[in-house]
Amino acid sequence: MLREERRGPAHSLIAREIGIAIVTGQHPPGSTLPGEVEIAERRGVSRSVVREAIRMLAAKGLVLSKPKTGTRVRERQTWNLLDPDLLAWMFEGEPPAGFVRSLFQLRMIVEPAAAELAAIGRDARQLGRMGHALETMAQHGLGNATGQAADQDFHNIILEATHNELLVSLAGSIGAAVRWTTLFKHRGSHRPRDSMPQHRLLFEAIANRDTAAARDATIKLIDQAHEDTERLLSHSA
Repeated sequence: MLREERRGPAHSLIAREIGIAIVTGQHPPGSTLPGEVEIAERRGVSRSVVREAIRMLAAKGLVLSKPKTGTRVRERQTWNLLDPDLLAWMFEGEPPAGFVRSLFQLRMIVEPAAAELAAIGRDARQLGRMGHALETMAQHGLGNATGQAADQDFHNIILEATHNELLVSLAGSIGAAVRWTTLFKHRGSHRPRDSMPQHRLLFEAIANRDTAAARDATIKLIDQAHEDTERLLSHSA
């Protein structure tokens, strides 16, 4: 599992615990969650804290609460699968292979075109931030939390550099997809290939305002990550 030490408000921690249980199938769609009183007593919190946690889950499309009937887990098609929290929760367990592949399909649809736009629209400050992220990735490695955070920043800055507010609004989701697929491919016994050379080619293409090279480098980067992940999925099947 990819569990990390988490701290935060009590309602966020409870939402995370229940959310993980839902997306990993412990509470399947159509099932009813334990009542507020039971959850509050088990966790040693007030009912108002539990209500706030349930509201968070409802906002992500995971549950529906009704008076007298309790809180029911909604069907998967209502879940906000691009919510960064929900993406993180999916990877707390063993994410379905189809879901992981869907994330790579999403990245392949969005990121090459974004890289082309970034090569045109990036400014000097954005390029400097990308370069700093690249240096941090190289220093710490992508198997390290600091390097992974820098990788996420690198890809987020590319979306920012498109100057397209709709693409920028996807930064949280794309960044989370990059982070969790990277964590996933590093957790097996078979180490993934070094992606730093391809990241550097992408950076150079954007720096040179070479749209075709930026698109090509992004496609190759995502393909490499996808192939490494598929190898891990085949070994865990």
